[in-house]
Amino acid sequence: MDIAYIPSPSTGVIHLGPIPLRGYAFCIIIGVFVAVWLGNKRWVARGGKPGTVADIAVWAVPFGLVGGRLYHVITDYQLYFGEGRNWVDAFKIWEGGLGIWGAIALGAVGAWIGCRLRGIPLPAWADALAPGIALAQACGRWGNWFNQELYGRATDLPWAVEISAGPNRDAGTYHPTFLYESLWCIGVAVLVIWADRRFTLGHGRAFALYVAAYCVGRGWIEYMRVDEAHHILGLRLNVWTSIVVFVLAVVYFVLSAKLRPGREEVVEPDRSGDGDGNGDKAPAAADAESATDAEAAAGPKDTGPKDADPKDADSKDAEPDAPEVDLSKAGPAEAPEAKKL
Repeated sequence: MDIAYIPSPSTGVIHLGPIPLRGYAFCIIIGVFVAVWLGNKRWVARGGKPGTVADIAVWAVPFGLVGGRLYHVITDYQLYFGEGRNWVDAFKIWEGGLGIWGAIALGAVGAWIGCRLRGIPLPAWADALAPGIALAQACGRWGNWFNQELYGRATDLPWAVEISAGPNRDAGTYHPTFLYESLWCIGVAVLVIWADRRFTLGHGRAFALYVAAYCVGRGWIEYMRVDEAHHILGLRLNVWTSIVVFVLAVVYFVLSAKLRPGREEVVEPDRSGDGDGNGDKAPAAADAESATDAEAAAGPKDTGPKDADPKDADSKDAEPDAPEVDLSKAGPAEAPEAKKL
């Protein structure tokens, strides 16, 4: 009797002439675009400028990819540096193997650099991007489907995933843990969006909620996986990582709520030269206006009566009805005027 199952692609790469198009890479790229799109909408809604999320993502994404790969290679070093292994495979990121913990950690370093250059707070940017990151993970997990990896124990459930025979795997139907995690990440994104609107989260708390909620799901999903992994006290390494990161996220959420309640009023200060290009002109106009006001308050400049010029007094063309005025002999009536000048 045949049972229902989710078929796996026969290959994870399609060649367009000499150019390989890999399903794993497509899933990662789609995830990045989704995260930037949603993050930009949320950033603008918080008072930020369009394009800022993408500008910072230029820093965060490369750092995140490197960090994710480093975490995977370090925690599964036996796959690349063991006996009969080729260390060059550690650079073949298209074959799968990105650790979300390393991606978030090193990606945060890249985001911090980008935020510093833009003069905006990293926690505010992380809050705006949090649900988008969860959706990016949901998209990225389907890359594991193309590579036939990250599956759980054998099962005959109708939603089991079919795995073909290959290196380090046996043919059969297994729990599609990549699907479980993808659906969980979608739920995390919805949770963060709802909680952010309901409780007006700020100062990094929306991001902390995303981290904590993801760790809860990753813990039980990781427990179902059967691929090779390091164990500590009977638990997989990533289960322990989920526990530790969950505790840190909850502690940050609680302390942040006490120390910095509410949400940032300004997430992206206006900078000179931004917007319509009048940022540099406004200060100059203000200075010019101030100078004009100062001149008006000081009164007109005293260039002296023209008839007092000695050259005009001696000139043959001087008009006879313009007598020379001697200020030293001015009467009391002229004294206040002279004082005013």
